[in-house]
Amino acid sequence: MTFEVRFSLEAEEDLGRLLDFLLDRAAMVDDLDRAAEAVEAIRSAVFSQLARTPYSFRKAGTRSTLREGIIPFDATGYVALCEMASASPVVILAVRHRREED
Repeated sequence: MTFEVRFSLEAEEDLGRLLDFLLDRAAMVDDLDRAAEAVEAIRSAVFSQLARTPYSFRKAGTRSTLREGIIPFDATGYVALCEMASASPVVILAVRHRREED
């Protein structure tokens, strides 16, 4: 069984914010490529993992429909917060760097 996955507007904005942050910190041309790779790694992980096994993500908060997935990248990685309802697609609500505050 596969699940439909989509990004909310806020999560898309988070991806843009993360990309801008990485591009601003880029010191070399390779860093620019690495910034794009980070965003692609987030999208790839979300669509491949969540579409197959959304309930394997850890629970987030008190609502059982909220889950967060860890997306490894370089030395740290990212966290994707998602909401799952039985009759709806899995919606990515937010994306942040693992070192960011919730």
